[in-house]
Amino acid sequence: MKTDFRCVNKREARIDAAEKVTGKVKFAADLNFGSQMYAQTVYSRFPHAKIMNIDTGAAEAMQGVVMVMTAKDIPGPNLLFGRFPVLAEEEVKYIGDGVAVVAAESMDIAKEAADLVKVTYREIKESVFSLEDALKEGAPLVHEDEKGNIIENTHYRMRAGDVEKGFAEADVVLERRYWTHFVDQAYIEPEAVIALPDSYRVGVEIHGSIQNPYSIQQNVADILGMKINRVKVIQSTIGGSFGGKDESVMLMAARTAVMAMKTGRPVKMVLTREESFLESCKRHPHLMHYKIGAKKDGTITAVEDRIDVQGGAYNNKAMFLNWRGSVHAAGTYYIPNVKTDVYGVYTHTIYGGAYRGFSAPQIVFGNESLIDELAYELGITPKEIRLKNCLKPGDELATGQILEPGKIPAPLTEMIEDVCLRVDFDGKWIRYQEENRSDNHIKRGIGLSCTFRGTGLGGEGIDTAGATVTIIKDGSVIIQSGLTEMGQGMRTAHAQVVAEVLGISLGRITFLNTDTTAVMDGGPTVASRGLLAGGNAMLIAADKLKKRIHSEAAQALGCKPENLESRNDLIFKKDDESVSITFEEMVRKCIFQQGLSLSAQGWHNPGPEKLSHETGRGNCYPSYIYGVCAAEVTVDTETGKVDVERITAAYEVGRAINPQIVESQMYGGMLQGMGFCIMEELKEEEGYLKTLNYDNYLIPGIGDMPEIEVILYESDDNVGPFGAKGVGEISVELPAPAIANAVFHGTGRRVRDLPLNLERVLLGKAL
Repeated sequence: MKTDFRCVNKREARIDAAEKVTGKVKFAADLNFGSQMYAQTVYSRFPHAKIMNIDTGAAEAMQGVVMVMTAKDIPGPNLLFGRFPVLAEEEVKYIGDGVAVVAAESMDIAKEAADLVKVTYREIKESVFSLEDALKEGAPLVHEDEKGNIIENTHYRMRAGDVEKGFAEADVVLERRYWTHFVDQAYIEPEAVIALPDSYRVGVEIHGSIQNPYSIQQNVADILGMKINRVKVIQSTIGGSFGGKDESVMLMAARTAVMAMKTGRPVKMVLTREESFLESCKRHPHLMHYKIGAKKDGTITAVEDRIDVQGGAYNNKAMFLNWRGSVHAAGTYYIPNVKTDVYGVYTHTIYGGAYRGFSAPQIVFGNESLIDELAYELGITPKEIRLKNCLKPGDELATGQILEPGKIPAPLTEMIEDVCLRVDFDGKWIRYQEENRSDNHIKRGIGLSCTFRGTGLGGEGIDTAGATVTIIKDGSVIIQSGLTEMGQGMRTAHAQVVAEVLGISLGRITFLNTDTTAVMDGGPTVASRGLLAGGNAMLIAADKLKKRIHSEAAQALGCKPENLESRNDLIFKKDDESVSITFEEMVRKCIFQQGLSLSAQGWHNPGPEKLSHETGRGNCYPSYIYGVCAAEVTVDTETGKVDVERITAAYEVGRAINPQIVESQMYGGMLQGMGFCIMEELKEEEGYLKTLNYDNYLIPGIGDMPEIEVILYESDDNVGPFGAKGVGEISVELPAPAIANAVFHGTGRRVRDLPLNLERVLLGKAL
């Protein structure tokens, strides 16, 4: 394993730290343009209703109102990706649908005028508000063309071996049902967008808290009836996203862009926290039915599962989410016989969307709870059953992909042993059981969970990405990516990759915000691919420049380019470091004496993965990341309160480009996973969202944070830059099942529905 890095694999300070901690950086809501207006959306009053009439007269007559827009004002098709209407025209399908937008000279006027827009509805009682109701025979349809309320392009299947044969070979067969809930991403910055007419051509420019600028660009161009090159999107600094700032921002961008083009003035829209709760996506609820068979010695022979995913009113990300879910539904185990079916389901509710982990937090909760239940049934420990069945080098996944030794690492055995040794799992397993036989109402428990995660998009799409690296005449460097920084540390990691390749210090590098006119569209910033794909693109661009500079430096130093090395802002001969030239001097020679371009584009294109979506068979991902977690809890059996005392987790991440940032990601992800498990809960009632702010939506605070230990495993995987494989999502997957398993160990109460609130823990079953 290579270890002699100069910048990569080091705990470097974040390059955007100073501007953020000093308050210098501008977030989208801080931006203002001359003569701008302020926009306010009018939202539906019902989860499901016909729109009979929209009267905008009183609002339009109000002083300071410039425009009131309804669906009839959309110049192109009133339809965005995922069936979202820019504004509902004939029917509202969930409580967050917009029906009109007011643009006015001030935000106060816009809000007051929005209250004057009179919408006449005919409420539709024939509606579906839960997965179970939507799947009933003869249930009302959310979209008339999608029978059975199954979302189009969301049924993914996985078939391996013969499950009936596998169950026949089993000594024990269990069937279980698990359920997870809607969860909000809880980013600190609500959504904000400003659209303004392009100053130099017919077109529009959009600034905002935008996670995926290129999808915004295409969708806005479509509804404006313009070519994509007429829409310019510039990403503002984002105060968190976790996948959430996508569809809501897409709708805001579309609405403000239409108004900007029609009025010739900039239009600014900033959501309140209540509006953000109402209009943004949430983590998809999953209803999971599992059947698993095993021999007496713990060998798993078969697993069969049906997973129904609540998509809400529109087909947001369910087609991509379900593909990943089908690959990982059987868990991190070698199981010869697998049958998986995953479906997306429409409901007249808030909609599911991307949230860190993208199907894994839900599915890992289900299958890791199932593995624990199987262990108890067989009379062996959770550690033993995982060691018996976990994926090992040379194993074949349910997809047919082989974990080729030396190519695709699979260190789960070592990781399980390591984590269990660090926390004294075997000792505490016995000791806590003995202690818990006492009359003390405070019980202690310890639980395990494992996960693996395909790197990048894999079968979801080609994992392309673009980057531009430009060296300026004074030796400073500008880098720009088609992927976005959302607080995850991508800027710093990309800068470390470029600095490592060019042999320069980080202080020379600055990173520009994503601009759709500057770098080619390489896809969305999702699937932990910011470093995997985006970092590879940076490496390619930087390597082009290194070769260009070394070609000229070889002439200056009297040697061949391959005999040169760059380090510490110097270029020197490998066999005689005294023969050298500074990076800055060489840059000047290249530009002023040779007239060379020192700007290069990098384009990462691994090509499509070879697989069948019909059967799920093939090489679904180029490689995999692995995780193992142990959670220790105390439970008050008189109140049902769960306190998480300690989480110990190991992660195999390829190469940690910046270990400090990786660990920070892990700490944050585990805290989110803990919140998902024991406290976060959106309350709905017949399609009405009852949770609209953080006063009644609990998220973990500093007082809830347990002691956390993170163990990083590294390997020489060749998928990402210098072996990096991505870290953003895997940390959130493990805490919920480990905590639920620990609660059972401590109390004997198995909770199969999330969150583990007081009532569920007290009753020991799903309510």
